[in-house]
Amino acid sequence: MDLSSEDVIAVLGPVDETLVADILATGASVRDLAEAWAWVNADEALMNEGRRLPAGKVAELVDLLEVDDETP
Repeated sequence: MDLSSEDVIAVLGPVDETLVADILATGASVRDLAEAWAWVNADEALMNEGRRLPAGKVAELVDLLEVDDETP
């Protein structure tokens, strides 16, 4: 199932409309976004659990979220 703007806001909280549009353009699912958000916020913990590094849409979302996180 593709994401909606409401899904993005439910997972990330209030975010820039441009980021929402970029995320929606990936065609990712809610599950993909939730996993990417977890990687951005707790990558060391996930690696310690033995999880593989993100790939595909999750990796694309991580890149988008990390860029947004660096913006003042």
